[in-house]
Amino acid sequence: QVQLVESGGGSVQAGGSLRVSCAVYGYSYSNYCMGWFRQAPGKEREGVAAIYTGGGRVLLGDSVKGRFTISQDNAKNTLYLQMNSLKPEDTGMYYCAAGAWTVCSQGSMSAVRVSDYNYWGQGTQVTVSS
Repeated sequence: QVQLVESGGGSVQAGGSLRVSCAVYGYSYSNYCMGWFRQAPGKEREGVAAIYTGGGRVLLGDSVKGRFTISQDNAKNTLYLQMNSLKPEDTGMYYCAAGAWTVCSQGSMSAVRVSDYNYWGQGTQVTVSS
């Protein structure tokens, strides 16, 4: 059974940093497009970043470029999102998701949809105070 488990969320002041992790269980961590999404209260879930597990292809949302970095440790079946220079508008529940490798072939993160992903974690809360 495929299971994605996020961790590492928390509360931080604006300008601070956090790293969230996603441990993947139940399938081989290869040939997938892994993604990070976030959802603020009352808003739709939005794509933040994506990475091809086979290496080389990364997508980043325009609002996080230059501040967030997506990475992975294939040996540990773990996905990471390093978040620097955090802003209050980064507040939300952060979810990791797994989808077909073709998702990462899209031109930009804005083209990636929630419906592109098959498996989801339970989410981890990130709160940024001003």
